[in-house]
Amino acid sequence: NQTKDTMATSKSNISPSEINFQCGDAIQVCMAIEREGISFYEQAIKKARDPKVKDVFRRLGRDERDHSKALQAKWKHLQPAVGKRSPTNEEVNRFIQSEVKGRVFDLESLKGPDMQTDLEAVEFGITCEKRSIEILGFLLEAERKIDVKAIFSHLLVEEKKHLSDLEALKAELSI
Repeated sequence: NQTKDTMATSKSNISPSEINFQCGDAIQVCMAIEREGISFYEQAIKKARDPKVKDVFRRLGRDERDHSKALQAKWKHLQPAVGKRSPTNEEVNRFIQSEVKGRVFDLESLKGPDMQTDLEAVEFGITCEKRSIEILGFLLEAERKIDVKAIFSHLLVEEKKHLSDLEALKAELSI
């Protein structure tokens, strides 16, 4: 599995199976992925030329914002129960910094000269969504707690919908 290899050789050397994720930690990881997605789709809208591509990117960006809001609501709901007992998990923060930020949705590549057409932007979006799915799948596989698995699983389903939408858009553009 490429994700396992990639994650095992990352700059943090933090394996998800070594982190004792709690629900709040899972929410933090998912919110980091969603923030990356929001930024990606905002930039992709600016680069896109075709109105249909802009519309799909706009909708996916809106989905990412909605997911983020739902995760924030879950986070706020959890805070009274765990807020004082659960200090910031530094391992989780290191994991987010090394495996999520700039790695799932690579904004620098979107800004680069290689991204000249709408089709290339859509293909890059597909690559980014696949990275998100791989990371979430790996986190899900490594996790044992059912409540934490549920958080990762929910976002995984949403990211798979985005992948499907982008693949359908690619097929239309490739005709």
